[in-house]
Amino acid sequence: MSLAPAFYCEYCSRSVRNVPALPAPTAAVPTFQPLGILSRAMASLNQMHRTGPHIKLRKSRNPLNGNPFAKGVVLKTLIKKPKKPNSANRKCVLVRLSNGKEMVAYVPGIGHNLQEHNIVLVRVGRLKDCPGVKLKCVRGKYDLPQVIKQKV
Repeated sequence: MSLAPAFYCEYCSRSVRNVPALPAPTAAVPTFQPLGILSRAMASLNQMHRTGPHIKLRKSRNPLNGNPFAKGVVLKTLIKKPKKPNSANRKCVLVRLSNGKEMVAYVPGIGHNLQEHNIVLVRVGRLKDCPGVKLKCVRGKYDLPQVIKQKV
């Protein structure tokens, strides 16, 4: 082991001698690189030309996995309050869909007779002023009848 030359210690304001030097790096000691550099190799110009540009696929925002409609069973009827500037009571239902998801669906129109265990058809269409409501029930299908015309 070799000894390093004397140097001045700035913390204790005195000269320090006979400090052991660090061992010289050998071939057996691995040198580490950042993980990002090791994990992927850059493509050559020829490879980039052949494969074309890398386009990221957007995740679908459709809650029904691309289907236009889904059948569901009503678990509970809800009354939701809209976001800040609006004021109302939005009639909604908690539905267990045929794909296994449980979601909140809006019941359009005036009045409905939905209860627990009723079957409804839902379509994609969010309610902008109610957070979390991404589906709408279809009137006139299964257990949800058409809107009854009011007598004037």
